[in-house]
Amino acid sequence: MELESLGVYLKSRRDRVTPTDVGLRVYGTARRVPGLRREELAQLAGVSVGYYTRLEQDQTGAASRQVLDALARVLQLDAAETAHLHNLARQSVTPRMVRPSPEVPHPRALSLLQSLGETMPARVLGRRGDVLAWNRIGHAIFAEHIDFDAPRDLARRPSIPRMFFLDSLSRDLHGNWDELAPIHVAYLRLTAGRYPTDARLAELIGELAMRSSDFATLWATGDVADCTVGTMRLQHPTVGGINVDYQVWLQPDSPDHRLEVFTPKDSSSADALRLLASQVAAHREPADILSGEPARLDR
Repeated sequence: MELESLGVYLKSRRDRVTPTDVGLRVYGTARRVPGLRREELAQLAGVSVGYYTRLEQDQTGAASRQVLDALARVLQLDAAETAHLHNLARQSVTPRMVRPSPEVPHPRALSLLQSLGETMPARVLGRRGDVLAWNRIGHAIFAEHIDFDAPRDLARRPSIPRMFFLDSLSRDLHGNWDELAPIHVAYLRLTAGRYPTDARLAELIGELAMRSSDFATLWATGDVADCTVGTMRLQHPTVGGINVDYQVWLQPDSPDHRLEVFTPKDSSSADALRLLASQVAAHREPADILSGEPARLDR
């Protein structure tokens, strides 16, 4: 799939800002654009119309941080959107795609995962949303229909984006799927801006756009967002309704790896998690705690 460019992103954000949003008066003349005109944005950001036009057409060199921040201010971008703007400005117009080595979870992330035991669902995700490891209850709450050992096998390693958009069982699990879907897509766009040469990531986005009309529609919005906290309302096939809050823990020296931890939002959800944990304990092998040790995860 073709990567998003700085110019494409600027135009999509310009289209969503109206003159009223930035305090411009609009008179009776009909406007041919849905948002700001190029000359209006350029004037408000303090750059020439010609320079801004070249930016939007990807025909100029790297823009300065000051110019990008000025554009972000006029376009009313939040922190994640502004970071994405800067990421796009740093990349080459025609980057050379590379296939990164398979990801191996950082030992500290695995240590944190193991310290949570089997009462709190948790999983370690890679940069593209692949499950690199999960504890037994983390597997049981989200993916009972997938082999627990799948993260060890590169050919079978679960992908959260693929599960979320292409797996009907995963979709049925999430009671607030419509609320979570835009967040998934917006975070994937943020990731694509951080890693513009990742061929595996580009292939994932292309696959989802081809196979899921929901994904394609959401991707076309151009929205960008980080994903660190939120709520999932789950309808689990074994223990029923579970509402959980999720939070993401990052290691500064391995920012690609996200430890997601899930905690019950109410007493009935806590009871359901305890029941699920007891079921997990009844079927767990005595020495089997995680999906594998670091050295075995990417054989």
